[in-house]
Amino acid sequence: MKQYSALIFDLDGTLIDSAPDIAAAVNVHMASKGWPPLEVDYVEGFIGNGPRRLLLDIFIDKGLPSDDATVDAAVKSYIDNYEREPANRTRFFPHVREDLQALHAAGFRLGICTNKPHALTQQILAILGLDSVIEVALGADAVPACKPDPRHLLAVAEQMELPDGSWAYVGDTNVDKATAVAINAPFFVVPWGTGSSVEVAPEQRLTRIADLLAYAMQAAQPLSAGGDIA
Repeated sequence: MKQYSALIFDLDGTLIDSAPDIAAAVNVHMASKGWPPLEVDYVEGFIGNGPRRLLLDIFIDKGLPSDDATVDAAVKSYIDNYEREPANRTRFFPHVREDLQALHAAGFRLGICTNKPHALTQQILAILGLDSVIEVALGADAVPACKPDPRHLLAVAEQMELPDGSWAYVGDTNVDKATAVAINAPFFVVPWGTGSSVEVAPEQRLTRIADLLAYAMQAAQPLSAGGDIA
């Protein structure tokens, strides 16, 4: 069994169910334009490529105006709305909180590669207490090119100073899979979010985050910094 000393995670749909807060931020903008609100399940299907693609794809699908000026204004409105209420409805997926703590205690170094805006990512990690165990988290606007461009994922690994072959990536979307495949990075998929629709080999499919404990390197030591997840 291949062993790793570090794991990099996607955030939305992988560690946290943020779809209700994302949908709420979208719907505040929809209401401001006199457009009907959207169901959370509907919005969830468009999550994974960052705010601009989220809104552009929704507008196109709904037959709403989708020119650059309209989308630019929507992105600004959406981010402003989201920053006002970043985690009121957001929850961890089952066992994720304790499983991340177990991975941290077992010596794994943990990072995040997400297409969520960087400042918003840091805000949410702090609210949820994840900043105590996550070493590096890079949002989409913290790098020159974001997922599925693999340079986003590589930037996280580089900031963590991870040797090649020492880490794996964990996500829930085909965007996550494509990002890892582009650089031959080991990839695992969670069963929630949109994970069930991602085609991977059986050994790449997790039942919960703690399954990754089986891939811990014997030599890995717990980090001296950090603590429990709040």
